[in-house]
Amino acid sequence: MDYDSIFRSAIARLHDEGRYRVFIDILRTKGSFPNAHCFGGNGPKPITVWCSNDYLCMGQHPLVVDAMEKALREVGAGSGGTRNISGNTHYHTELEAELANLHGKEGALLFTSGYVSNEAALSTLGKLLPGCVIFSDELNHASMIAGIKNSGCEKRVFRHNDLEHLEELLAAEDADTPKLVAFESVYSMDGDIAPIARICDLADKYNALTYLDEVHAVGMYGEMGGGISDRDALADRLTIIEGTLGKAFGVMGGYIAADRTVIDCIRSYAPGFIFTTSLSPVLVAGALASVRHLKHSNEERIAQQEAAAMLKAKFAAANLPVMPSVTHIVPLLIGCPVKAKRVSDILLAEYGLYVQPINFPTVPRGTERLRFTPGPQHSAEMMDELTTALIEIFGREEILLAA
Repeated sequence: MDYDSIFRSAIARLHDEGRYRVFIDILRTKGSFPNAHCFGGNGPKPITVWCSNDYLCMGQHPLVVDAMEKALREVGAGSGGTRNISGNTHYHTELEAELANLHGKEGALLFTSGYVSNEAALSTLGKLLPGCVIFSDELNHASMIAGIKNSGCEKRVFRHNDLEHLEELLAAEDADTPKLVAFESVYSMDGDIAPIARICDLADKYNALTYLDEVHAVGMYGEMGGGISDRDALADRLTIIEGTLGKAFGVMGGYIAADRTVIDCIRSYAPGFIFTTSLSPVLVAGALASVRHLKHSNEERIAQQEAAAMLKAKFAAANLPVMPSVTHIVPLLIGCPVKAKRVSDILLAEYGLYVQPINFPTVPRGTERLRFTPGPQHSAEMMDELTTALIEIFGREEILLAA
């Protein structure tokens, strides 16, 4: 068996399809993000970042940095192991209380990432509910798909945000069958929003639990930054809300919020929680400071929404093929993986502008795109520079503009 040739062939397939991923070597510049430095070639080169998920620049906020430095000095670097062995670092306890309050729930549970929280929670829920059927939106994140698969449950995939299809699938199941509807609030590649209230109506009608992934919405929407369910006053209708600390909150980690019994079940049964070293108290201290700040500050949210609206308007005025989006996500359609990568490469090499191409399987074939996430610190001048560069590159590469 020629193992090496199997691995080489697997990589070659990605190159042939234009889907081979290249991760740039980058250092963000504290205090001046979205400015950063890209390493490689002739050494560090200044660039402007346009695709960070640190949507509100909280990873640079003085309150967050100070809290992390204080924790490092007073507690040290690590948590000492799993919470089962080393106990609950007090920072973890405080953050879980803040997150429960953020979503109006009785409890919350921290994980090392949003991926882990989805995989661990969904797989455990499915195993605890005998004969459970999980209903999953077709555009759910890979972590949700993994959790549903690992639950061993039967699954029903409904067309994206299609309530008629979801009801058809729910109605086809026996009334006594345990059911769980899993979906996202903000879908990060298209920037659209789920009809949460109407999904909850169907869940109530068919006696189903609900699981809402708010990772691209927490910190961003709602009076306290609790996400779309906070903005629309729907959190009390949802069984479990899942979120991340690594996007709008600017640090790292994932979590779920729910009633005490559900939280205790996941805490007690989920291998992804029980057997994983807990987050460093340094990270948790930073996340705690970020969550507390964004509960009371709308300044960052307002500035980010204004930046997103401005960039959409500038792209549209230049006839660039900006895709419809009602959120902070600004997707620009390319429609070819090779050209998407080519545009990204030229932007970085010639203009010092960084945006990562998004290809299959993250998005369907033929909808390859560049995904921009303008933040509070992206100025109108930066947007004009980006728009001008894109117009030149689209012409050079013969990419169609919007009609």
